Formats: sequence, C-alpha cells, structure tokens
Amino acid sequence: MTKPPPSVRRNRASLTYKLRYAAQNPDKIGSYLSRVARDLKFRVSSRSHVAYYRAVMKSDTARNPEAAVGSRTHERWLALGQMQFDYLVGHGLKPDDRILEIGCGNLRAGWRFIDYLDAGNYYGIDISPDILLAAQHTLVRHDLREKLPHLALVGDLKLRFLPSRHFTVVHAHSVFSHSPIEVIDECLAHVGRVLAPGGFFDFTFDRTEGTEHHVLREDFYYRTETLTALAERHGFSARFMDDWEELPHGQSKIRVTR
Repeated sequence: MTKPPPSVRRNRASLTYKLRYAAQNPDKIGSYLSRVARDLKFRVSSRSHVAYYRAVMKSDTARNPEAAVGSRTHERWLALGQMQFDYLVGHGLKPDDRILEIGCGNLRAGWRFIDYLDAGNYYGIDISPDILLAAQHTLVRHDLREKLPHLALVGDLKLRFLPSRHFTVVHAHSVFSHSPIEVIDECLAHVGRVLAPGGFFDFTFDRTEGTEHHVLREDFYYRTETLTALAERHGFSARFMDDWEELPHGQSKIRVTR
C-alpha cells in the first residue's frame, strides 16, 4: 500500500477537529449546523439506515442531483464519472461484460458504462427513488434509451431479485463511505451469489489509519484491514487498489474476488 496521506489520520468526529475546522472555515458553520439539525430530524423519523439515507438523498436531490452524488459542479460530475469509467476500462472492462452498479445515483459514471457496454448489459440499483428519477433524465439527455439499461429501486443490499452468477463486474462508488458496517456486511454476504465466475467487485470507501468514526450518520471512515477482513469472512480475496490512490479522488478502493 502506498504511504497514506495526512488526511487519513484525521478524526473528523472529534471535538478538536471540529473546533479547528470551524476556526479555519467560519463560512461553513451555518451549513454544518443545518446538517446537524437535519440529522437529528431524520434519526427520529427513520427506522433504519436505509430509510435515513433515503431521506438525505431526497433532501439533497431536491436541491441539485449532481451535488447529491458528491459533485459540486457539472464539470466535477463529468470528471469523476470519466475517472471511474477509465479505471475499469484500464482494468480490462469489455463491451460484453455485465455490470451491476450498486448506488448508481444519477448515472455519473453509469451513463458512460451504458454507452460502452452491449445493450442490456448494465444494471443499476439505488435506495433513492428521487435520484433514480434523475438517472432517467440522464439517460434521455445522453440518448441512451436504445441500450436497454436496467434501473431498480432497492430497500436493502441482499440482491435477492437478481440472477445468480450473472454479473462479471460489480461496482459501488461512494456507497460504503455512507454506510454503517452492518450494511457493508449485508452487501458482502450476498454479492458473491450474483458474481459470475472470474468476476470482481470494486468498492470505494473513506479510509482512516486512526480510529474508525462517522460524521453524523452520513460519512463513515474505516480502516482498510477492517473491510478486507470482513470480505475474507465472506469467502473473498480482497486487494487494496494502489493504482486508484494515484488518481485525484478522496476515497480509496478495494477489489474482492472469489
């Protein structure tokens, strides 16, 4: 593994970090307090993390679907989607591959996969009906209806309705960074069933080399060994993707295979 950047040693949940950040960024205090108030409201009204984060996505998508998936500008939305696409193509993605994208959002990378893959070979799922409506608009904007992509709303990551041993590539970008460990465990417990022989599952995560923590219930930070050990308990081999670290993105990536 490459030498970790200083950012992975921060504990963003600590009072010291929050006070220092507030002193350095006074203009962001108001927006953070708004997030805290929203967090308290959604915690009270949501029975599960999926329900909680669905409410977060509804709120964020109403303001800006591209910002809801973590892109502050359209240019950044395009760049992050291109980065994900180029990475998988560089790792051997072919048009006849069959992709399952977990947390497809408004198709930031998905529209490029759909355009590249053979018709019918893209399947995107998400917990948010609001962001899936935005995904439909992306399909229309890029004139990709004839590629027959599948988009489905889910309430968990058990993947029960999907065919066994079907997908050669499973991809989850910026999903586990918003998930408590029990949601990640659920996904890893079931994704092996839908993976085709020789297939792989790539997922990104917010990495910490210190204490694992979360900010509100939106952003979760894990040690690499926590997630690789969890994957191994479900029968996978797990590999930290060093070459992903060289790209201009704040998250890290792990690839799991049978």
